[in-house]
Amino acid sequence: MKIALLGYGKMGKVIEKIALERGHEIVLKKGSNDSFEGLQNADVAIDFSVPSSAVLNISTCIENEIPIISGTTGWLEEYDKMVALCNSKNGSFIYGSNFSLGVNVFFELNEYLAKMMANLKQYNVSMEEIHHTQKLDAPSGTAISLANGIIKHTDYKNWSLETTDDENILINAKRIENIPGTHSVFYDSEVDQIEIKHTAHTREGFALGSVVAAEWLLGKKGVFTMKDVLGI
Repeated sequence: MKIALLGYGKMGKVIEKIALERGHEIVLKKGSNDSFEGLQNADVAIDFSVPSSAVLNISTCIENEIPIISGTTGWLEEYDKMVALCNSKNGSFIYGSNFSLGVNVFFELNEYLAKMMANLKQYNVSMEEIHHTQKLDAPSGTAISLANGIIKHTDYKNWSLETTDDENILINAKRIENIPGTHSVFYDSEVDQIEIKHTAHTREGFALGSVVAAEWLLGKKGVFTMKDVLGI
């Protein structure tokens, strides 16, 4: 499989390593200021760029009939437009706030716990996410996905970086050097606390998941998620 890497920072380099180990070929390594020259040779593209580049990267791939995997966060106000474009062009698109296989299991566990806790009103929900200092958006896309999973099954309406109340889930976003990603969900009452937590040890888990998703997407048409890739 021939892969175009859109975004060639730390994540892009790890994805390259994993892809080569799995027998794939890299035909484009695009930094922020580089052109799309070589994209036409790709079977699939993987976008781990920056929020300001994501929409252009995704739309360019869809317009050129290149299946696209995007793990860039911080641009989701344009997500519905990309879905509409993909559907209008009969394209292939997967967005994931986190491509780690373990995190996607964690997403399912989070929703399962939220369903069980929904009627236990004495518990208040809060979250913490910790990432490296180079991460540009806060809270993380993963934290937002976790919050939305809780909102889906409870009376909470939104999340907040500042306040917590009966309608808002407080997300405490921390930036600490050399932390790939840690996410915790807390249910607190006066008598106890329930916590679920996922800790990434390296970036390789995110990279592997994105390459697995690219392998799965090849030959398919439509808009998918990691739930489709993993069959969960």
